[in-house]
Amino acid sequence: MAAPQFDKFKKYFNRKKPSIQEIVREPTSGAVVFRRDENGGVEMLLIQDAKDRWTIPKGHIEEGETAQQTAKREIGEETGLMNTEVLGWLGKIHFRYRRIDKLVLMTTQIYLMRALGDTNAIQKEEYMNGIKWFPFHDALDAIEYEDIGKLMLLAMKRIRLEKL
Repeated sequence: MAAPQFDKFKKYFNRKKPSIQEIVREPTSGAVVFRRDENGGVEMLLIQDAKDRWTIPKGHIEEGETAQQTAKREIGEETGLMNTEVLGWLGKIHFRYRRIDKLVLMTTQIYLMRALGDTNAIQKEEYMNGIKWFPFHDALDAIEYEDIGKLMLLAMKRIRLEKL
């Protein structure tokens, strides 16, 4: 019986990541953005990031800005929608990821926002792979992050209950 060949597997076990040297907190803010279609149905705006994941528009809170101001600014920058109305806070999500030797702890404040005016005039930023209005149930299917999906369900509940 021949000896097992383990050499080809060693490359998977000998990789060393640099140890975490710093923990960084990054506060961000974004929104579940919606509009009504010509039949009164709810559509939600999603962006497709550089890794092809559908998510909501969001970004870093700048010094001197509130989370709500950031959400409104980021929606304008990332989607081209400048005429929006913040209808309230939906919640916050936490996630973490590694950036070389840093552990990044991100907290994102999420708002409910209605798009007004010409809502077809959306434009994606250069880093994005896509931007699109989805019927609510299609948006829920497309969203990549469970926590954001839960906030989208909460948003839809508010839209229905408050007849927004």
